[in-house]
Amino acid sequence: MAPFSKLNVEETLEQLTTAEKTGLISGIDFWHTFPVPRLGIPSLRFSDGPNGVRGTRFFNGIPAACFPCGTGLGATFDVELLEEVGRMMGKEAKAKGAHVILGPTINMQRSPLGGRGFESFSEDPVLAGFAAAAVINGIQTTGVVATIKHYVGNDQEHDRMAVNSIVTDRAMREIYLKPFQLAIRDSTPKALMTAYNKVNGTHVSESSFYLDDVLRKEWGFEGLIMSDWYGVYSTSESVNAGLDIDMPGATSFRGPLIGRAIGARKIKPSTLDARVRKVLELVNACTESGVEENAHEGTNDTPETTALLRKVAAESVVLLKNDSGILPLSKTKTTAVIGPNAKVATFCGGGSASLLPYNAVTPFEGIAAKLATPPTYAEGCTAFKTTPVIGAYTTSPSGKPGLQMKFYIEPETVTDREEIDCMDLQNANIMLMDYANEKILPNSPYYAVITAHFVPEVSSEYEFGVSVFGTAKLYIDDKLVVDNATNQRAGDSFFGSGSAEERGSVFLNAGQEYVIKVTFGSGITSKLMENATLLLGGGLRVGIVQKYSIEDGIASAVAAAKAADQVVLSIGLNNDWESEGYDRYNMDLPGATNQLVEAVLAANSNTVIILQSGTPVEMPWIEKSKALMHAWYGGNETGNGIADVLFGDFNPSGKLPLTFPIKVEDNPAFLNFRSENGRVLYGEDVYIGYRYYEFARKNVLFPFGYGLSYSTFSVSEPSFTIADAAAKPTSAADLGTLTLTATVTNTSGPAGAEVVQLYVSESSPIVNRPVKELKGFARVYLEPGESKTVTVSVSVKEATAYWDEVEDAWIAQKDTYTVSVGVASSTVEKVGEFEVAKTLHWKGL
Repeated sequence: MAPFSKLNVEETLEQLTTAEKTGLISGIDFWHTFPVPRLGIPSLRFSDGPNGVRGTRFFNGIPAACFPCGTGLGATFDVELLEEVGRMMGKEAKAKGAHVILGPTINMQRSPLGGRGFESFSEDPVLAGFAAAAVINGIQTTGVVATIKHYVGNDQEHDRMAVNSIVTDRAMREIYLKPFQLAIRDSTPKALMTAYNKVNGTHVSESSFYLDDVLRKEWGFEGLIMSDWYGVYSTSESVNAGLDIDMPGATSFRGPLIGRAIGARKIKPSTLDARVRKVLELVNACTESGVEENAHEGTNDTPETTALLRKVAAESVVLLKNDSGILPLSKTKTTAVIGPNAKVATFCGGGSASLLPYNAVTPFEGIAAKLATPPTYAEGCTAFKTTPVIGAYTTSPSGKPGLQMKFYIEPETVTDREEIDCMDLQNANIMLMDYANEKILPNSPYYAVITAHFVPEVSSEYEFGVSVFGTAKLYIDDKLVVDNATNQRAGDSFFGSGSAEERGSVFLNAGQEYVIKVTFGSGITSKLMENATLLLGGGLRVGIVQKYSIEDGIASAVAAAKAADQVVLSIGLNNDWESEGYDRYNMDLPGATNQLVEAVLAANSNTVIILQSGTPVEMPWIEKSKALMHAWYGGNETGNGIADVLFGDFNPSGKLPLTFPIKVEDNPAFLNFRSENGRVLYGEDVYIGYRYYEFARKNVLFPFGYGLSYSTFSVSEPSFTIADAAAKPTSAADLGTLTLTATVTNTSGPAGAEVVQLYVSESSPIVNRPVKELKGFARVYLEPGESKTVTVSVSVKEATAYWDEVEDAWIAQKDTYTVSVGVASSTVEKVGEFEVAKTLHWKGL
């Protein structure tokens, strides 16, 4: 099948029937749009997501390249690298036969507790906007379309489809809309996805103000606007507001209802045409990718892909402490690797960002590959929220690693029931929202049996856990151990549709083979259907963990630490704790992690802590630690990226894209996070992240923009100029361009990179303003002893403006402004001042 051709949009629009037009403005399934073959209109394929391209299947999908999570990408402060990341995502999309990538995510991290905070780049809208533009530009150079999301105010998961985000106009413009504005200005994304939530009383998917007035008229956005999945709640309202396509299909609010709305004159025919026109224009944009309609889903697992993933994983790492020069570690000393994250590849967060990786390198594997002699290991404590998923240590009845899943139409009470499908799976984290079989009728239940063989290495009590959207029971050698069918409790699993995890324990003998069997009924069999938001295929998650006491676990870790010359302590969160569908309740590390850290630090002072999370955590032991690296969720090459930095094969250069507060109560959104009776008040206004901590003079654990290196750098001779300014400005554009220059020198240590950050502040504002705001940055790579001049440019109107709620426009106020430069928000030095001689207003990009 050949790639499809561009359409003459207006001629095609004239030839479409009303039924065809109605079909085009909603999806036909989870990932595809409506085709009209007679007019050459293909079915386009969409695919998640923000840190990799999954393809069309949550269930038993095609392996993919997983990049570091959004905060990890933001930590690079490297727009050239992020554009390269975008290009690789475009190649991945082509391999998956996808025309449109549902990413990047550029919502704001107003609280460390946001479940999807890890997906976004930064707490700062300028860094987020520049990072998003770079990724989009990279993606779209391949002809694949990028989709910025979630527009706007989708900054928490709690009650996300109903919550009313109450935000001042000024905060909305300066913080929450700003990254979208910058990304559209600098990259021209061809698609945008609306948020689930309301903003100031109206769902965004129904808001003509945000979709038409701001996005299309004020900013001149010409791309397609799609809903988030199941994020449409009306027919006429969403169509009239400017929402072009309702995803996924089959639609609940469009289809035949569009014809009725047109007949009732609630939707004008010209309005329907406007929505269809954007779909046809998207088709034309997608011709540039060369991807065929309904293309084969393949892979792009090449040495080039692996090399880039490893490079980005290393560049995302932020070195937070290195007292006494513990790092880099020696490759010849005896080494203990300790911690619950050591032998687990914590490569991505949960929800839409998750995917099946080509491979996933654990920190232990990455470290072991560097050492002359193998490291010792102790887990020390567990860090799971739900029991670790089975698959890594089990085998299918076919002998392959993982497990086997057989499907049936009838329940297990039916003797001699027909098996309709059978497959081997890598693990038992199973989402069936997109599973299909011709023998399963729509909205009808089906059933499955999961079987895995398990041989314990240690005689012990083992705990099994089952979460389900549907019903499930787990048996060990035909003995019932977990019942999550008879009585069910609502939980967070499967985007909030599933049950809480039910657990059961059984003693197992080392070396003996046991048969794990799970009987499953699809989503429609669930007793929790009132919570369901997914397709009725449902989902199942089965976990297993060896039980041991906290005391015994920490004792084994201490023994390992004492016996080694150097220790790597691998701790943090995982996709259980940070996921789409729910928020965190606190900033705590899981379980006994803090006890483990204290004990290991006391046992061996040469301990390096590797911390993985997508957003901040509390660190009560921070003063006792000498070396700390933050490694985010690092993608397929997580372990190798960590090891490259640990042993000095890569000089760390990452910077924090968000502030790490000391405790959760310090966060400005602490009193106003989570939905209360359907609303959340953005009471911190424009003061999120460093803007708040600096204004309130609050101490933080680690500031925005902070990150150490194995080298030392100097920033000297900073100066700035104002170019192209009119003598008598009549518009904000006449204020010209501010360009900062500075000389950066690698004064000691190996080759490495530094990030120069430009901040601007107003001297005598007539409204409260942050102490300073990031306006631009530049990353420079230097050999030992090398110096380079860096430049950072920004328009004066962007550098000075805030949103004037009286005039409903940006205002560059007549005043004196200070330019500062530094390598972190906490270490800036004043460069000089400039004047804006006349107050001017502006709108647009």
